Amino acid sequence: MLPTTLLAAFLPLLGYVFAQDDGSVTGPTSSASAAGYSCDATKCKLPDCNCASTDPPGGLSPEDTPMFLVFTADDAVQTYTLDAVNQFLAHRKNPNGCQPKMTYYTSLNYTNYTLVTDWYVAGNEIADHTMTHVGTPPEDEVTGNLIALNQLAGIPLKSIIGFRAPYLNYSVDTLKMLASLGFTYDSSASAATPVTEDDTDAFWPYSLDYGMANDCLTVESMCKGEPKLPGFWEIPMYAMFDNRGVDGVHLMDPWLDAANGENSVNDTATLEYMKNTFTAHYKGKRQPFGLYTHPIHVSTTVPGATVSNSTIQMINDFIDWAQEQPNTWIVSSEQLLAWVRNPVPLSQLDTFEPLKCSTPAVDPSMKICNGVPQNEAGLLDHCAFSDFPFYTCYGCPEEPPTPSNPSPPQSTESGHQTRFRLPANCSTPFWDPLKGDCICNSSTCAFTDQSRPIGPNGANLTGDEVPTSGDGAQASQSADPYVPFNGAAPRAALPVGVWSAMLVGVVGALAGAFGAIARV
Repeated sequence: MLPTTLLAAFLPLLGYVFAQDDGSVTGPTSSASAAGYSCDATKCKLPDCNCASTDPPGGLSPEDTPMFLVFTADDAVQTYTLDAVNQFLAHRKNPNGCQPKMTYYTSLNYTNYTLVTDWYVAGNEIADHTMTHVGTPPEDEVTGNLIALNQLAGIPLKSIIGFRAPYLNYSVDTLKMLASLGFTYDSSASAATPVTEDDTDAFWPYSLDYGMANDCLTVESMCKGEPKLPGFWEIPMYAMFDNRGVDGVHLMDPWLDAANGENSVNDTATLEYMKNTFTAHYKGKRQPFGLYTHPIHVSTTVPGATVSNSTIQMINDFIDWAQEQPNTWIVSSEQLLAWVRNPVPLSQLDTFEPLKCSTPAVDPSMKICNGVPQNEAGLLDHCAFSDFPFYTCYGCPEEPPTPSNPSPPQSTESGHQTRFRLPANCSTPFWDPLKGDCICNSSTCAFTDQSRPIGPNGANLTGDEVPTSGDGAQASQSADPYVPFNGAAPRAALPVGVWSAMLVGVVGALAGAFGAIARV
């Protein structure tokens, strides 16, 4: 738990966090006629191009295709929100024995930066959700988020490859901006027609070489070949449907919705339509299934929490049931896209690197502020801003970051020593921000692969059925001093303006340990 003074500072702000209740749809958001979509499959080839299609990528049959359950969270990263995610994922295993990873679309108001570092170093994806939670965002909201996540949470720029628009409000210009900034994908568009309908828009992730095929009824000047953004991808958000079919659509936080036209939430009814939608995907063409969450709504540890134990149990019951279906994997958006770009059949998933669980091999006795709790205990900086105090490994700024100034100089108060921000040639868990030293080089950079062979004949070994002894795990050295251990793909260079803005925050000074705090 956060110290009492920090907790008290957060309490007045929770109303704002709770108010960010976005992501609902009320009916179909696209149609074949509105999309006017046409793609030349003879020219559009993986891994860089994929046509919008309901068929699995790479010509695989549905029977030979994994069933992916994509788990994402939006908004601020706090102890409460990570508690909420962990109550659904921390006790689970994928078929290869790895704990599932997820994507956190992170906005920065009320975010505790050190928790972002820890979450990333644990192997999860950190993605952009603007600095201050603004729909149809201006460029400085997006680039400012990149800069602050890099400077204050130590997330490598090349690892921040995805974006989701707050309130799912975006435009054609938003997509063009993201592509120009070097993002790999957006995940703001909804697929809101059931897979059982001939006119379904539940496409596998696709590139925008031939334009968009989702949200054609809701976003102006989109579809019918626009916008053409070669190599930039859309990962649709797949809706669920209650017994009203297309008229009973649910997208984000479905457990907050009343089902079947009723006036109140019924966990039993929600569980039923979640299972039915998953089954339709699973028995059809195996399009991914998504659990898209605002975790503050299902946090039991946030002061004033109102979520019921029944709802928490219902969500866990659903995931338990989903994992009982053979060949089901819980993944991040990044892992899903990595598979779509390089699809392998079920028989080859043992060799598919993005689904493995490599852990940085850092001596647990080493004192280094690196996102690993046992290493960084006692080394975190406390940035005691009145609006939203936070902790960081990378030196407190003189003032909170904003879109117009996302990387303020480090504070020089109290004579603290300078902390060094993450360079481009070192992985986060191996960077010592107090010494400005990368402890990983070609002979010392090691990662432990904790994945295990998938069960005999592709058996779907999950949960308690997976051995936890770590047998067979081996540390391996890297010839490359920078290794994105969590599987992040390289990203294109950012515009000159972004880099110059970042330089502002490299100078200055703040150091000093504040003392260990108990976190997640």
